[in-house]
Amino acid sequence: MTLKLFKKKICRSFDKSYSADIFIKKPDKYREIENNSLSNENLITMGSGYSYAAASFKKNSLSLCFEKFNRIIGFDKIDKTITVEAGIKICDFLNFTLQQNLWIPQVPGYPFITIGGAVASNVHGKSCGFHGSIRNLIKKITLFHRNHGWLKLSEDENNEIFDLTVGGFGLTGTIIDVTFNLIDFKGFNFETSIEETTSSMDTIKKIKNNTNTENFVYSWNRADNKNFGKGFIFQNRINSEIKNIKFEKIKFERPKKLTLINLWNNYTINIFNNIFFNYHKFIKKNNYSDTFKNVIFPFVGKEKYFDMFGKKGFIETQILVKNSKIEEFLEEFESLFNIHKPSITLYSIKNISGQQKYLRFEDNRICLTFDFINNKKNIEFINLLDSLCIKYKGLPSIIKDSRLSASTIDLCYEFANNFKNDLKKFDAKRVYKSELSERLNI
Repeated sequence: MTLKLFKKKICRSFDKSYSADIFIKKPDKYREIENNSLSNENLITMGSGYSYAAASFKKNSLSLCFEKFNRIIGFDKIDKTITVEAGIKICDFLNFTLQQNLWIPQVPGYPFITIGGAVASNVHGKSCGFHGSIRNLIKKITLFHRNHGWLKLSEDENNEIFDLTVGGFGLTGTIIDVTFNLIDFKGFNFETSIEETTSSMDTIKKIKNNTNTENFVYSWNRADNKNFGKGFIFQNRINSEIKNIKFEKIKFERPKKLTLINLWNNYTINIFNNIFFNYHKFIKKNNYSDTFKNVIFPFVGKEKYFDMFGKKGFIETQILVKNSKIEEFLEEFESLFNIHKPSITLYSIKNISGQQKYLRFEDNRICLTFDFINNKKNIEFINLLDSLCIKYKGLPSIIKDSRLSASTIDLCYEFANNFKNDLKKFDAKRVYKSELSERLNI
């Protein structure tokens, strides 16, 4: 079968940094997955296409879009397990589990991300300091590989491939379905508290004091010249007193029309920071009730934030830094910041837990997140930030940053070569490829 028989379309990464003509197929039968996979030497699986980097497509290659594989296959309320097809969206997954007072807390901030994409990226949620990544609740995976056929993966069966698949960016094959161990969710809405911080290190010290709690703990910090690091810690606690409230379906649509010009600059960033800071310092209550949607999916209704970056988009850099190195790292970061004065629209800090292996973005570290305007000046600064990561063995997020190089990843991720070698052993012909995998020489 030739690629000319498939539909061709232009696909763009969420951060707008990469676009390409691709071939796309939306199978709705298992036999179609087999046939489409067997008829092409190279392909990759696509969920909703919300990953910042181009993890689910590459130029003139086939992407199998899994949006029609969105069913709940099995559910056991007593054992608290659920099996779902990989194309089901996070919001639909939660629509079902929350009615049973069960859920998984390792939920990314976009309700239309698919379960398959979440597993392939090994996502985490806001309570990642306590709950870690989604890997912790995965019981089993069904995988289809062009050359190896249908495989059952778990800690007890095909464990090596299981390890490669979770956080493996879809490079081991097509994730068909996933079985999760669910945990209790008692209540529905949240109580949110706010605590002011005076610097980045003050923020980190206060966040670390809340490490052993199931609460969602994260920060918003200023990244302008005179006030770098000042901000607030937000702590969301499940309100267990509110029960039996129906989970409302969440609507989330990517804007159809792009703003052609970038509306973010140092002036508008400073205006927004002043408004946000003063509102939460002088007007907003320190403790208030919050909705599930606002806490779990904070960008729903705020999509204009991304649209304001214009046609060129943005760059997000997310970095895990060891607790023993965080103070030195931030001192050098702020020194570089004061010299180069990059334009940062978002700066946030949280704690994360887990065991780092292969290319998985997890460890017992501090997580720093920065959003940059995509321009030459900022890219030059972020390249310096790469050197800082290498120096302090920081872990940059592969799924978030579209300009990361193979050399940076190889120097930062201790087990990067292990992943490449073990993947090659499993798939000698390296069938599943994306722009991300080619850029990083995986």
